[in-house]
Amino acid sequence: MDKAKLIHAQRAPRMHPRNLPLAALRTFESAARHLSFKQAAEELCVSATTVSNQIRRLEQELGCKLFIRRTRAVVLTDAGRSLSRVLSRSLEDIRLEVETHMRARRKSVSLAVGPIFGSRWMIPRLDRFGEDLPGIDIELRNSPRITDASMMTADIAIDWGIGQWVGLENTPLFEIVYSPVLSPALAERLGMPARPEEVARFPVIHQQDRHEWQEWLKVAGCAGMQLIDKATIVDTNVVVQAAIAGQGMALGIFPFCQSEVDSGRLIKPFDIDLTPTRSFHLLTRPGARQRREIDEVCKWMIKEAALNA
Repeated sequence: MDKAKLIHAQRAPRMHPRNLPLAALRTFESAARHLSFKQAAEELCVSATTVSNQIRRLEQELGCKLFIRRTRAVVLTDAGRSLSRVLSRSLEDIRLEVETHMRARRKSVSLAVGPIFGSRWMIPRLDRFGEDLPGIDIELRNSPRITDASMMTADIAIDWGIGQWVGLENTPLFEIVYSPVLSPALAERLGMPARPEEVARFPVIHQQDRHEWQEWLKVAGCAGMQLIDKATIVDTNVVVQAAIAGQGMALGIFPFCQSEVDSGRLIKPFDIDLTPTRSFHLLTRPGARQRREIDEVCKWMIKEAALNA
């Protein structure tokens, strides 16, 4: 080692394991996973200010920026992404080790789902789950979109995609379709649409972007038709609530919106459906289904999806 490198090595502080800022690292892991200080605060039951302060002190201790702070969002730096991957893997390893020692006393399976799947598919089936698998406790977690194994923080996850998840085993669960829906109040105010081209006289609600509406218009034979844009909303549950409130016509996601149509809270005016290329998949880590309780939950969910296909 040359003299300059030797001096640097001698001066570089080495943090003892018992002096690691564990609370700040846990806070950072949550904020990095959600890309939101607010959501991390809700998960950890602290204030967003506490989250921000802990991460700022962590950045000072590490001597590098972990987030780029923008007006209404935070973005991970290269250092932040690297640390996030290591922490996610490490916390998962710790969780699995702890569960190994707890397994003799109880059987618990964690299931990570998005808001629409959790609220409109899993929650209505909890009673049946308890009846069919009485010896297993299910722990429902909110999950962001998963791109690879480093983001897998639960025993099982349900995600939406085309079947390409690096380092994970996936099983297709079920497909969805899009079709316009509107409230009875909006139909009464503007008249019930009889043909797809009449969508042009209704305010429409977009989810995230305008892609799905444009694709549905192509299927309906109205490609390129101009729409009256009312709002763009990210959360699918909020989109449904906006449609029920009569704020505009939305693309309902079926089967998730079927109960609103059956109850009359929403109207599905056309038998014209758009089937996206993506569908819902069940994800597990390689070998995870060797645990009997995980395998039983996976089989139960696949069976439930098949019954309602």
